[in-house]
Amino acid sequence: MAVYTDVGVDDLERFLAGYDVGTLLSYKGIAEGVENSNFLVHTSSAHFILTLYEKRVAAGDLPFFLGLMEHLARRGITCPQPVKNRAGGMLGTLAGRPAAMVTFLDGMWIRRPSAAHCAAVGEALGKLHLAGQDFPMQRQNALSVAGWRPLYEQAKAGADGVHSGLGEIIASELAALEKSWPRGLPQGVIHADLFPDNVFFLGADLSGLIDFYFACTDTLAYDVAICLNAWCFEPDQSFNVTKGRALLKGYEKARALTAAERAALPVLARGAALRFLLTRLVDWLAVPPGALVKPKDPIEYFRKLRFHRAVKTAADYGLT
Repeated sequence: MAVYTDVGVDDLERFLAGYDVGTLLSYKGIAEGVENSNFLVHTSSAHFILTLYEKRVAAGDLPFFLGLMEHLARRGITCPQPVKNRAGGMLGTLAGRPAAMVTFLDGMWIRRPSAAHCAAVGEALGKLHLAGQDFPMQRQNALSVAGWRPLYEQAKAGADGVHSGLGEIIASELAALEKSWPRGLPQGVIHADLFPDNVFFLGADLSGLIDFYFACTDTLAYDVAICLNAWCFEPDQSFNVTKGRALLKGYEKARALTAAERAALPVLARGAALRFLLTRLVDWLAVPPGALVKPKDPIEYFRKLRFHRAVKTAADYGLT
């Protein structure tokens, strides 16, 4: 989450007048993250999250994201629900941007996840994959392997200024993954961005999943690989196999991985690390002036990528 576009109080009040949500009491920008402009809106009826969509989010994809949240909630997944306006629509326009409001979820994200948190996330991800199996809409993942080379082309000129030799390392890894990327694995709806700041806990209990704006139709085990990267490394980027085992065991509590998915997990994890290295590198080099956002360090994912390149089998992640 971030703030790229300012919203004036008069404009916001006119926007809210189209909804049955009461009167505006207060609102404030949310400065975390790097993708859209987000605001916590407090009205006389409740709290809401207001999102103005920009950067990588295409307006044509918004019905997929908003419809998916409704679908998952009907299948028992706790996630924000789009707020419909008085005309029954979920989308509007504010400050020249497509905009939508969703319900506010109680909870907080965990800065230092434990193995128990990882187990809960793994099980929630497995349940999400099952719940999404009958979702009728599809959306191609623009940030899967076919989308990585264009990102590299954007960032290669500045890559060595971030880390010596980074451009050549990325080029080599990209070529290898383009040749070895697994095909034919089970597909379905994936979250594609289930980082700790997109998972809420109340005490020890997982209370909800948020931020579905990278969700798409792709390889289910790739989503698992993204979570291994996001949840199971320590601050020094060493992999915690206890957390990895807990996450994978939690996932298989809901949905068992196939033999082919197990075999492909090391390559999928390398790909997930490269994907976030590339998008973070692009953002690091091109954050708009004045944006209320601190870009995330791409070198974190360079170090994770080095670990995955040495992995031989999924057992190295704790899979039994």
